[in-house]
Amino acid sequence: MIDVLEGGIATTVQDAGRFGLYHLGMPPSGALDDFSFRVANLLVGNNETVAVLEATFNGPTLEFPQDTVIAIAGAELPPKLDGEELPTWTALAVKAGQLLTFDFLRGGARAYIAVAGGFAVPLVLGSRSTYVLCGVGGYEGRPLRAGDTLPVGAADLRRATALVGRSVPAAQRPAFSKEADLRVSMGLCDYRLADAGRHAFLDSEWTVTPAADRIGYRYKGAKLSFVPREQPFGAGSDPSNVVDVGYPIGSIQVPGGVEPICLLNDAVTGGGYATVGTVISADRDVLAQTKTHDRTRFRAVTIEEALAARGERRSRLDLIRAALAA
Repeated sequence: MIDVLEGGIATTVQDAGRFGLYHLGMPPSGALDDFSFRVANLLVGNNETVAVLEATFNGPTLEFPQDTVIAIAGAELPPKLDGEELPTWTALAVKAGQLLTFDFLRGGARAYIAVAGGFAVPLVLGSRSTYVLCGVGGYEGRPLRAGDTLPVGAADLRRATALVGRSVPAAQRPAFSKEADLRVSMGLCDYRLADAGRHAFLDSEWTVTPAADRIGYRYKGAKLSFVPREQPFGAGSDPSNVVDVGYPIGSIQVPGGVEPICLLNDAVTGGGYATVGTVISADRDVLAQTKTHDRTRFRAVTIEEALAARGERRSRLDLIRAALAA
């Protein structure tokens, strides 16, 4: 067990996600920055898909009743054990009775806290991920708060202890910036954009608004124009409306032509807005580490380029897996 003394702004239990239920309206949830999530688990000797804590903007305060091994990856949110600052992207030994706190955020938005054995909250529909919007999964379906007690799974402490001090090389760590370049596969409904609207979408600099969370990110910038059309049966009257479609994770809709919204892991699974593009899977990690007032540009890529980016990301993980397994 691990005791929560402070929960932080929005710290939730997340694993690789809840899949196979999208057609029933249940989104996957799961870690928004999948790369950092997996690396944090690898550093403590876990299966890389077990549950961790996802801490947004600041970290929780945790007390450890027993010896264990932890790792923090993702955002530059410096961890402290009993007040002593320690590195991120590194396997860290924790002694019974020690207190984990965090310094102020220095870059990125979300940090992932892994513990040897993973967080053993109950499985709900095949996952331990928290879906806060419906109060499903995680720790009582909500962010952590003071007084919570987190169960920990059985750990191979011998394996985890052997990893203590091992770090991910700087070259394999993501760099966090206040400017993001997000690659986008255009569609499903980009045909609804006028040429001027398409150019405005791809040529403008967008700013993340305060409406940015696990459901989606809203951006402000240019106004997008749509192709005139008669309102079809079953669609709304706004030019950005279509007859209901499914929303891929990362898909971007632009209600009224203003403030694009990129839908993320906790978003609804379908609706009646045109999805003009979808952020490729390799760049959703980058998106998850942006925050209010950060700047973003969208860049159209082909399916082949998107698959190549996925392959490059997989290769980075393979290098880390191999280094930690050596």
